[in-house]
Amino acid sequence: MAVFKVINIVTCVVIGLSCAGSKINNEYSLKDKFNEGLKNLDNEKYLQAQSDFKFVLMRGTGSDLGDDAQYFLGEAYFRNEEYLLAVAEYEKLTRKMGFSPFVEDARFKICEAYRIESPKYFHDQEYTRKALERYQEFLDDFPQSQLSEDVLSSIGLLRAKLAKKSFETGILYMKMEEYESAKISFQIVIDEYYDTPFLIWSQKEMIKALAKNREIDNAESFLLVNEEVLLDENMYLEAKETIDSMKLLLSKEQ
Repeated sequence: MAVFKVINIVTCVVIGLSCAGSKINNEYSLKDKFNEGLKNLDNEKYLQAQSDFKFVLMRGTGSDLGDDAQYFLGEAYFRNEEYLLAVAEYEKLTRKMGFSPFVEDARFKICEAYRIESPKYFHDQEYTRKALERYQEFLDDFPQSQLSEDVLSSIGLLRAKLAKKSFETGILYMKMEEYESAKISFQIVIDEYYDTPFLIWSQKEMIKALAKNREIDNAESFLLVNEEVLLDENMYLEAKETIDSMKLLLSKEQ
């Protein structure tokens, strides 16, 4: 019996050492793989880096290494210009690992990804609006961020793009002589994008749209309210001439 007890003890010790060794080797291999991922990322081998970080994530879920791998997987997609895939990985980090030191940068990169995916003004602007929404959330959550100036600059550019889309839509309606629709487009710029360069242009075109829509009194009132800024931008005369031209046309019709 004593012999069997000794054998059992030795067996348990061997198994225990084997398990411990396996755990150490696993942790070492994960760290090794993570470092390989960082190296591949630095060397612009983005597909291999993605594979490395996915391996670490799969084997190290819930560990500090796994949390870091989540961020760098997003980075590997972002640097490979796979921006929407990057967003998906960054969002996993921000949702599940809120205390990660990479959260602020991940939130910023989400904004940047949508900004980059934002197309020219004449296309659908879904990603432009998403970028603006995410930038504003970033400012709200990280008011002291060193990235704030970059965020504000991007917001200005994106708002100008939306303003241009609405303004150009109004111009198209003017050419089609759809003056009611043109007024709506110009009013959107005036009400929502008053901090963009397209405000003054929309004010001038609004006067012309009102005049051509035979709303002479409204056109003259709007001209009077905006007289100073239109004079400053050398746009007053064009707006006034449109009103005068329509008044002459209407007088001949009577």
